[in-house]
Amino acid sequence: MYRIVTKRELVPHINLFEFSAKEIAAKTKPGQFIILRVDEKGERVPLTMTGADPEKGTITVVCHEVGKSTRQLGQLKEGDCILDLLGPLGKPAEIEKFGTVLCIGGGVMVAPLYFQAKAFHETGNTVIGGIGARTENQLIFENEMREVCDELYVATDDGTRGYKGLGFLEGLLKERKIDRVITMGPVLMMKKVSELTRPYGVPTIVNLIPIMVDGMGMCGACRVTVGGRTMFACVDGPDFDGHQVDFEELMIRLKMFTPQEKLAFLFQEEGGRSL
Repeated sequence: MYRIVTKRELVPHINLFEFSAKEIAAKTKPGQFIILRVDEKGERVPLTMTGADPEKGTITVVCHEVGKSTRQLGQLKEGDCILDLLGPLGKPAEIEKFGTVLCIGGGVMVAPLYFQAKAFHETGNTVIGGIGARTENQLIFENEMREVCDELYVATDDGTRGYKGLGFLEGLLKERKIDRVITMGPVLMMKKVSELTRPYGVPTIVNLIPIMVDGMGMCGACRVTVGGRTMFACVDGPDFDGHQVDFEELMIRLKMFTPQEKLAFLFQEEGGRSL
């Protein structure tokens, strides 16, 4: 059992959890993820880590309540426990002194992006941040990103705060020498970022957390096509070359269980029943 040490609501339906997990905290590096189960009948939920404190023996994740299992997690309180917590999984992010690193994140994935941006900052890179959300009231981790970025651009889909969409990115790519781009967020956003950086030849790393079951390369559920080769996000990733990813195939696979997920969420919302 793994205890919730801290729970903090960042914005409605997006919570930060600090779990007691000494062994995982000792080995965690930016870019890696965990898989958790709330209870014995629970779905296995992959979440990219936002931080780890080896001395305290804790890890931090941020979770958006978008389905039955994430809603169950969101209903837990500090002091409650979850059944399983597996990790750290996946290869750590490549953190080196590249020069100027542009970190672009959207939605709930701005939180784990901060973990990487902080590491790039501590390695001596110039870090330019770009964070976004659908609306102003859904922005998270803005203050944390300001602490580790030399400059920060804020954007929203509806234009209620900062730039509208990715409008700021093309100007940056034209005017500045960018040595590496890291992007984490919705798949469509990462696809657009990769398309924008491709003409400039800027290495662009995307963080993929597709449908996943065991997280150890055995089930094959998380397979993605990268550079014409079948790869598995859990063991070959989750970071991949965004210019090589078959995003169209990935987006189709992500929608495979959408009807079942909506039905399970509906049952849970109307009485806490499980399918």
